[in-house]
Amino acid sequence: MERTDATRTRRGVLRQVACAGISLATSQAIGANDRIRVGVIGAGSRANNLVKHLLPALQEPFAGVPQFRTKLIPGAEVVAVADVFEVNRDRAARGRSEITKFSDYRKLLDQRDIDAVIIASPDHWHSRMLIDAVNAGKDAYIEKPVTHSIADGPAEVNAVERSGRVVQTGTQHRSWKHYIQGKEILDSGALGDIRIVESYWFLNYRPGLDALRRSSIDVSKLDWKAWLGPAPDQPFSAMKFRFWRYFWDFGGGALTDLMTHAIDTVQWYMNSPTPANAVATGRAYDFEWECPDTVSCTLEYPKGFLATYTGNHATGMDFGSIIFRGSKATLEISRAALAVYDEDLTRSIASYNPEIRRWRPKPRLYVESEYEGTADNLQNWLDAIRSRKTPNANIRIGVESARAAHLGNAALRSGKRATWDEQQQRIVI
Repeated sequence: MERTDATRTRRGVLRQVACAGISLATSQAIGANDRIRVGVIGAGSRANNLVKHLLPALQEPFAGVPQFRTKLIPGAEVVAVADVFEVNRDRAARGRSEITKFSDYRKLLDQRDIDAVIIASPDHWHSRMLIDAVNAGKDAYIEKPVTHSIADGPAEVNAVERSGRVVQTGTQHRSWKHYIQGKEILDSGALGDIRIVESYWFLNYRPGLDALRRSSIDVSKLDWKAWLGPAPDQPFSAMKFRFWRYFWDFGGGALTDLMTHAIDTVQWYMNSPTPANAVATGRAYDFEWECPDTVSCTLEYPKGFLATYTGNHATGMDFGSIIFRGSKATLEISRAALAVYDEDLTRSIASYNPEIRRWRPKPRLYVESEYEGTADNLQNWLDAIRSRKTPNANIRIGVESARAAHLGNAALRSGKRATWDEQQQRIVI
């Protein structure tokens, strides 16, 4: 699956020469009523969740909480899937003969009748796959974090903007209706001055880890060397294969996985795309990972506010939320709902509310989510492919949110304050 840098460069140049023609032809060929033909690169669990929004046959009666409801997005057709694990390929194709399966994603990119790709591979492949995709003339939806390192960012932005391709990143809060409403509330000035934004995310990974220990992976159906790709060579590990996000060669732990969503929302709401510095601490207390399963990070922004993130993987209580604490009101938003609580300016603390067992009044505004917001992010991407307009979560936004997470990880791994040098575009410890 690997090829030399010279081969990659030569092939990239040839693709760039052809790319202008491909780009024009694609944008002209896709009309309002035409179905966009999509290939999926990296067919693990997240890819399957994305594909559920595009395939009518996967729509099933839903009995869970509204924010996890899948919504069908029309106008796209999944025609190909690429993965180095045969089990993933077969599961993604779901027995459909019209979905072509590839073990090498580059062969998928060579298909001229594929208009766009969804990239949901492990993080260490994101940059290479995205650049190859846009150089092949494909529009792309790439999962977060879009970069595995700070150095990946400029190369991705240059490739995407040079190619003219439409790239949406997987920070779906940017398209989720009640998150957009929350942004409008903050922009109205209703919250007053905001000096601190808290975020947290709690997911209990014990059931998944227990399932891994009870199951086995058929390594005869996995091309491990190809899966490693640009990562250092190392023996197969079921733990690394299943929980790759928590090993530095392949992911960046909770900060690049989960904090990226929260910090992207913070940077969007506060119109502040780059933190000045970060401090962080964490440990792998409960799982045999390199990255912490319990972590705390604080980011300071030049506009005069702090953003905090706390996460743990031994408990699922409270799930995830973001709290914007303003001098006039507090906005709390999660994937379930948003709520606005007015500050009592005549008291030093709020009155205790026994109904909700918190020191808060009843919310002045409460809005629940009706379905999972990935649907609207995919819809926005498909609309942008047709119009050739910039999507809500464009590549620069994706790089900025990932950069904040990398800054936090630099502080975490060094045990020191990490500062962003805007002039040199690098992290300073």
